[in-house]
Amino acid sequence: MENLLYRKFTKEEARMLNPLQLAFVGDGVYEVFIRNYILNKNKELSTHKLHVEAIKYVKAHAQSEIIRRIESDLTEEEIYIYKRGRNTKSATVPKNADLAEYRAATGFEALVGYLYLINEIDRLNTILLKSVEQE
Repeated sequence: MENLLYRKFTKEEARMLNPLQLAFVGDGVYEVFIRNYILNKNKELSTHKLHVEAIKYVKAHAQSEIIRRIESDLTEEEIYIYKRGRNTKSATVPKNADLAEYRAATGFEALVGYLYLINEIDRLNTILLKSVEQE
């Protein structure tokens, strides 16, 4: 029986996906990581306060800052995936984000989604941990 909860993609299969599909998955992966990270650091906070704290990490501005900090540490393949996501035109840009930040955030999410789908968990973990490091 196929595991529908998690299906590993080959690199070729993942590269063939639309970058917005990669970002769709990456957004979910990053959101779960951040929620777990914040909960582990702040078990006493209410769910509302946990949510407010999570927003600081998942908004486009924060993600664009993260990718700016880690871009020099990315492999050629990771930069390729990031740039595909960044350069993909989406239908709408949220009103609380500027276009450049939103595109950089989409590239970051595409990279996270790609690493997750190809099961590069150690590398994904490294990037996620760098995303919560202080500058």
